[in-house]
Amino acid sequence: MLGPICAGLAGTVLPALGWYPAAGTTALDGAPIRALLAWPGLADAARLSLTTGLAATALSLGIVALVFAGWWGTRPFGMLERLLSPLLSVPHAAAAFGLAFLIAPSGWLFRLAAPLIGWDRPPDLLILNDPWGLSLTAGLVAKEVPFLTLMALAALGQSDGRRSLRAAQAMGYGRLTGWLKTVFPRVYAQIRLPVYVVLAYSMSVVDAAVILGPTTPNTLSVQIVRWMGDPDLGQRLVAAAGAVLQLALVAAALALWRGGEHVVALVGRAWILGGDRGRLDRVLRPLGLMAGVLSAAAVLAGLVALVMWSVAGFWSFPDVWPDTVTWRSWSRHGAGLAEAARMTAVVALASTGIALILVLGCLEAEHRSGRRLTRRGLWLLYLPLLVPQIAFLPGLQTLLLTAGADTGLLPVIAAHLVFVLPYVFLSLGDPWRAWDVRHATVAAALGASPRAVLWRVRLPMLLRPVLTATAVGLAVSVGQYLPTLLIGGGRVATLTTEAVALAAGGDRRAIGVYSVAQTAAALLPFALALGIPALAWRNRRGLHG
Repeated sequence: MLGPICAGLAGTVLPALGWYPAAGTTALDGAPIRALLAWPGLADAARLSLTTGLAATALSLGIVALVFAGWWGTRPFGMLERLLSPLLSVPHAAAAFGLAFLIAPSGWLFRLAAPLIGWDRPPDLLILNDPWGLSLTAGLVAKEVPFLTLMALAALGQSDGRRSLRAAQAMGYGRLTGWLKTVFPRVYAQIRLPVYVVLAYSMSVVDAAVILGPTTPNTLSVQIVRWMGDPDLGQRLVAAAGAVLQLALVAAALALWRGGEHVVALVGRAWILGGDRGRLDRVLRPLGLMAGVLSAAAVLAGLVALVMWSVAGFWSFPDVWPDTVTWRSWSRHGAGLAEAARMTAVVALASTGIALILVLGCLEAEHRSGRRLTRRGLWLLYLPLLVPQIAFLPGLQTLLLTAGADTGLLPVIAAHLVFVLPYVFLSLGDPWRAWDVRHATVAAALGASPRAVLWRVRLPMLLRPVLTATAVGLAVSVGQYLPTLLIGGGRVATLTTEAVALAAGGDRRAIGVYSVAQTAAALLPFALALGIPALAWRNRRGLHG
């Protein structure tokens, strides 16, 4: 984890200071930093990074907290949980395109409202790519709520939440207030690192920002990518300076968020000691549920809109449905789609396969040696997710160019591995450690070696968690845009890079085709992860879960 990130940061900082032999500059004079500061859109781009990142993180966490506080353990919560969980695997680019097809002036929502308002043409409203980044923030919230929900569900197992909530309710506290006062502090302590990941990602995202973000100017991360793609090698130095600034902004935002935690803790203690039993519970409970449902519905409706556009014939405004349904768009893009899908599968399977081997080896070594993952090791796992991709991937690309290793699939697979491995480890770690070691004791008493226990007892019993972790890794790889674009140098075309490239053209049918294919590539592994254990252990009910 440290190697690629440290190498990438070094390859970013040196060009930012002026050392870039490929462009003929070896003087550490800080000229790229001065050029960056002279760019007229810098202040707005930096502001957008901060505001969209902080707003998306705060809103996502707030929605998750209200949903859990008001509805955890109820039937509506179970339904919402089943609705949100599959959405975790939907790539950010596909979710962003789907939301764009919903909220654009010619989108589905305005088509539904047109007969009521009397529109016969799309209204002249700046909704997508708005200068405040509101549509980008909404897209990020819709995608991060499922992620934080999953993290909070895992944390609840270590919080003793049910007994705490019962005790609070026995003392007269409302359900929502009791949960926030007694359970949420312990849950947040467990999900602090995932929240930091959401903040760092939201501030530096590129694919969703290209689709939903402002364009005058772009967000800082998008502008850095544009500088990286400029034919003038001198612009790469400005891009490096921008990447250093992006890293500094993320570090400042994390420090600001950490400071906010202390403020909220002080206010929260006073609120808890105040003894308020929850006068606003009746208002906040339905609001939390509505926000959670709206978040899930936005992604689901967006996916439906993508499917519709992928098979739409003539579809004029304000018609709600296309006049005809045709497979012409799929046929027209069939050759390019098949090649992009093949490349996506190769990179995803290779990076996830390597990650799975490393994670299984690490967890089994942890079990045999009796040494558990420390807090420092957990930070190491989260490091590639906390450091903005745009901060170290340009430097990594520069180093690969210098070493002559910038061509082929191997660098792209290695770059994907850096981001896939943490998610595979985090997905598989808890189920692996929760396995009842008495099974191993019984097997050893029957003469089985540690290797036989692993292959013939533990792995078969943990087939579903292993397949689920594999599906998570594949979905993460499928959704990777920036590592594929920068490390591949534009030569490795995957479903994600092709879909985002189509954003500039505005061909909704082509975007629908590639986005649907991208989503299917991410969802299919999860379907297999559910189906294979049920088929393999159809005569062993205890191994189905």
